[in-house]
Amino acid sequence: MKMIAGIDIGGTKCAVSLGCADETGTITVLERRAFPTMAEQPYMVLKDLAGMLKEMLLEKSDSAISLDAIGISCGGPLDTKKGLVLSPPNLPGWDEIPVVSYFEEVFGIPVKLQNDANACALAEWRWGAGKGCEHMIFLTFGTGMGAGLILNGRLYSGANDMAGEVGHIRMESKGPSGYGKEGSFEGFCSGGGIARLGVRMHEMWITQGKQTSIQTFDAKGIAEAAENMDELALCIYSKVGTYLGRGIAVLIDILNPECVVIGSIYSRQEALLRDYVLKEIKKEALELNQSVCRIVPAGLGESVGDFAALAVGMDGLNIFGY
Repeated sequence: MKMIAGIDIGGTKCAVSLGCADETGTITVLERRAFPTMAEQPYMVLKDLAGMLKEMLLEKSDSAISLDAIGISCGGPLDTKKGLVLSPPNLPGWDEIPVVSYFEEVFGIPVKLQNDANACALAEWRWGAGKGCEHMIFLTFGTGMGAGLILNGRLYSGANDMAGEVGHIRMESKGPSGYGKEGSFEGFCSGGGIARLGVRMHEMWITQGKQTSIQTFDAKGIAEAAENMDELALCIYSKVGTYLGRGIAVLIDILNPECVVIGSIYSRQEALLRDYVLKEIKKEALELNQSVCRIVPAGLGESVGDFAALAVGMDGLNIFGY
């Protein structure tokens, strides 16, 4: 048995998880604690995370299992080889923060760092909807749009940890902005993108004298209206689903995966999106590539974040066996 700690560093909250992994790689989450992120004080955040982990371990001092590894999940950009956080947009001031060496010095055990998309990909690959696949893509589809890539049975991160930045792909010359680019994949397919698309479409809608029941122009508010058959909300989600399918079709043709796992918004709104996604994939992707690829919501659901950093820690110990 191995005791793994997972540390999730986010722009709004940070979390520490403890998990126990058996010899088959199956993990049980023992506990999770979280607190709001003081993003402007990186070393205070690291100190608080280390203190929280120490408290959790002390409370389990009767256990015969000692801590074996720590996995850290954080939004990119990162330098995973040097263990550095490199000023992610949601963590201003985190410029070359040595998170790996910090926790190695405090706990004296192996520590590994991955971006959040890669961490979620590892978790879904081992315990979720991508279990058993050799070739899998995980799409975040939450606050932003990014991909974690499992290729030939291992995580692929690229030459400088920037593989999978699919949100930057331009889908149209004009459209909602995301990842600093107008008409990008993230602009159409992310929480912020859906909100901006909704506002745009609403402006055109009211010029035609039409009404809508949408109360709040965010992904959740528009989805709630769509579930109540609001015409504008349904139009918005049909467009989002179409562009999600178009982006996935590109990835299917380039990478030829067995499975595309989609998290967050898709997991919650699959009923609104799935038909449009599949229709666009059928139209745009090669038939042979489509025939071997499943499109599925995250198997770990809203708990994928709890497992993600733990998966990074296990990957650091080579428990996954590659």
